[in-house]
Amino acid sequence: MNEKPLVQSDSAKIVSLAKETQFAPNGIVSRTLLNAANARTTLFGFAEGQELTEHTSTQHALAQILSGECEFSLAGQPHLLKAGDLLYMPPNLPHAVRATKQFSMLLTLLKTVNTASLSAPEI
Repeated sequence: MNEKPLVQSDSAKIVSLAKETQFAPNGIVSRTLLNAANARTTLFGFAEGQELTEHTSTQHALAQILSGECEFSLAGQPHLLKAGDLLYMPPNLPHAVRATKQFSMLLTLLKTVNTASLSAPEI
């Protein structure tokens, strides 16, 4: 199923993250909030004990912990994160996440701009 993002990039919208966050027993629930040309924002709800195994992304990533606690492993180094914490990950950094308690996060992926294709304005 290809779910339509909650927010359309061509109009303003206010979203209650607390109301939109969903949890499933023994699972991970994700909801795409925005899917724009240069960014994608996804809301996640993790049940305690759930995890995403080590992987990488070709994009810059910001993870904002909204509730609960989790352990993010960055290049093999574990870091305990809690509500209110913000994590930045550069592209290609190996990372994993495990819910030490039920937690929710907002993940924003930012596409890298190819600066070689940008030209300086003519004067």
